[in-house]
Amino acid sequence: MKKFLVLALGLLTASALTVSAAEKKEKKPLTEEQQKLQKELVEKYDTNKNGKLDPDEIEKISEEDKKKAKDAGLPLGGGKKKKA
Repeated sequence: MKKFLVLALGLLTASALTVSAAEKKEKKPLTEEQQKLQKELVEKYDTNKNGKLDPDEIEKISEEDKKKAKDAGLPLGGGKKKKA
């Protein structure tokens, strides 16, 4: 009986992991317009010159530039925020 329960639990766990992995969204490649806008925003707001926008740099993006990014479908700061 214990072997059956362990086997059933193992199969249930394996199937749950498979379903979870299948549901993850694949990242779509950026369009030329999005790449150009991303490059412009990084050049303009990357104060520490590391080639990417950190959460504090993203906060400083103007509303106009945020609107441009949103209209172009360019995500801004999809990562987790740092704790202060």
